[in-house]
Amino acid sequence: MTRLAELREIVRATPAAPPVMSAYLEKVHAHAYRISDADVDELKDAGVSEDEIFEQTVAAAIAEGLRRLDAVVE
Repeated sequence: MTRLAELREIVRATPAAPPVMSAYLEKVHAHAYRISDADVDELKDAGVSEDEIFEQTVAAAIAEGLRRLDAVVE
């Protein structure tokens, strides 16, 4: 399995994010450079664990990177 295939599998295997994370994850997809400590604190205040925030952030960032790579390769 290639490394890209492994990354795609990791993204597919990531459990669905809780609804409270939807706006945050959209921000990761569209404007990751705008994520702030306040965004993360808001999720923690809503009861999302740091581990889940990390896992969902990484999965969203990888998914977006792969989407952009696919757009260039096509």
